[in-house]
Amino acid sequence: MQTQQRVALVTGGGAGMGEATAQRLARDGLAVAVLDINQENARQVAAAITASGGRALACSADISERAQVDNAIATIHAQLGPISVLVNNAGIEDFTPFTEISDDNWQRQIGVNLTGNYYVTQAVVPDMIAQQWGRIINISSFGAQVGAPNMVHYTAAKGGIIAMTRSLAQELGRQGITVNAVAPGFIDTPMAQRTIAAAKLGENIDAVLASYPIPRLGRPEEVAAATAFFASEEAGYITAQLLGVNGGTAV
Repeated sequence: MQTQQRVALVTGGGAGMGEATAQRLARDGLAVAVLDINQENARQVAAAITASGGRALACSADISERAQVDNAIATIHAQLGPISVLVNNAGIEDFTPFTEISDDNWQRQIGVNLTGNYYVTQAVVPDMIAQQWGRIINISSFGAQVGAPNMVHYTAAKGGIIAMTRSLAQELGRQGITVNAVAPGFIDTPMAQRTIAAAKLGENIDAVLASYPIPRLGRPEEVAAATAFFASEEAGYITAQLLGVNGGTAV
């Protein structure tokens, strides 16, 4: 019987889908480490969880830097304990035509959106192995499934997340650890609003949304609900899966 409160780590937990996921996992009874490169955003989310009766810790790191990741994990261990649930949500976007992508731009997208997940996961998996129980949920992207113009670097990294999910699931399943991924579509987050404001998806965003079977932006809470299911006891026989939260847009 599980008697000790489980600890979840949500990267990119200071806003958008990460914030909604941190709030949801706290409501589900987990202690939550809210990690974000923006320390003030992380602090605000952790404070809101605490004010609602939950247990939370704010920490800051650039996940593309292994030393910063290791320092953050050490802080979480000291203040909350070993980590049982990991949500690899942190990510950055960019819109650049392929022929104009610089080496620095490519490396930054891969560094945050793929290598950062590798750093965080590798730092956390020993906790899960020791417990013989764990849940890893990776946030990919609908764009990784269908492609997206001017986002080759972003979608390449997010596609790598899908492959990493399936391989890790095979490697870790016998140790009580499930590994799944969520591929959000167009979700109403600060990142999406920046994209809309800059007309990166064309001028008529309403026409784009009207083409969806569910003709609206998704809500961060809807992604959080899918993530929370994968993190639950009920999902113990589900691994190596990719769940689209995309309004029914065809893959």
